[in-house]
Amino acid sequence: MKRILFTSWYGGLGGGETDLLALAGSLDAGDYECHLLLPTDGQLSEIWRETVGPVHIIPFRGATTFFAPAVWARFPVVKRFAKLLQRERIDLAHSDYHSLPMIAPAAQLAGLPFMFTLWGWWFTPKPWQRLFFREIPKTVARSIAIRDGYLGEPPFMPVENLPVVYPGVDTERFHPDLDGARLRDELSIERDAPLVAMVARFQPVKGHHTFQSVAKAIARQVPEARFIVAGDNVFGVAADGRYRDQILRMASANDALRERLHYIGFRDDVENVYAAADMTICASEFESLGKANLEAMACGKPIISTNRGGPAETVRPGETGFLIDPGDIAGFSRAVMRLLSDDRLREDMGRAGRAQVCARFSIEAATEAYRRIFEDLLRLNSR
Repeated sequence: MKRILFTSWYGGLGGGETDLLALAGSLDAGDYECHLLLPTDGQLSEIWRETVGPVHIIPFRGATTFFAPAVWARFPVVKRFAKLLQRERIDLAHSDYHSLPMIAPAAQLAGLPFMFTLWGWWFTPKPWQRLFFREIPKTVARSIAIRDGYLGEPPFMPVENLPVVYPGVDTERFHPDLDGARLRDELSIERDAPLVAMVARFQPVKGHHTFQSVAKAIARQVPEARFIVAGDNVFGVAADGRYRDQILRMASANDALRERLHYIGFRDDVENVYAAADMTICASEFESLGKANLEAMACGKPIISTNRGGPAETVRPGETGFLIDPGDIAGFSRAVMRLLSDDRLREDMGRAGRAQVCARFSIEAATEAYRRIFEDLLRLNSR
């Protein structure tokens, strides 16, 4: 059995952390023992212990965008990381960005391979960082948008050295046969009321303000329509908390939204949110990938999404949903109205979306891609 240590600086459950849980949980437990390293406990560590395996807490400061590799390699926590790797007999380390400048030299001290996954929308590394990033044994990007933003123009390293591995969706958990009636009943929403959903943590870039504007526009045309938003300030960022409070105040102060728009917070049964809805919206100013779009598609729901970033790679306009310019309230509203007025179109897009996720974005496909990368790294290191 091979032991893999996954590292993350975030203790909450955003898209990247959910992907990490899905990946580790899908690896064959007979072949891999998956450990997790975090600076603090949180939602991620709690679920990891229950469903995956050991968690190690070592306080550390997450890397800034201006980190100097040679300086960070001398931080005392590097030796603590290296001792952990040796004590737990780790065979391979998998890093996020914020722990990378420390886990990379720790892995080198321990004499084991490591890799790096670009989970989010990244800056192009600074000139003094580029050699460090070029020398990482293996780097994987979560989407083409992430890869291209990271490499810059012209690319600072060959594009072929940075494969894209899309995160996988558990198509058994997210499927079209779920019953959304329970959530509607919980929220006192009529079972036949048109229902539009959004799943996103609170952050200005996620576009809750855009969703509210769209909801107001639709409410004027379809008074019986209802709207739900699932998500919270999962990372405890003060600015995101202020944004959440502002959004909630705006909704409660608006006559059209007060009884129609439901903010339901973080849900560990998010699949039931998709099941209850007729369609989902991703109103972000940009998305690295847009995992909620894939989950909703797996549940057989049509998507109305921003077209900047990852959604342009996963949503097929006119086939599985619609792509709209960020902040285009009229464009989002027209797409919602078109879907509300055409049951057949919603059904056809839902089926096409489900088929696309099963074919290209399943957890099985993502896990197999990572398994091959892990085995290649372990084989090279054993020579």
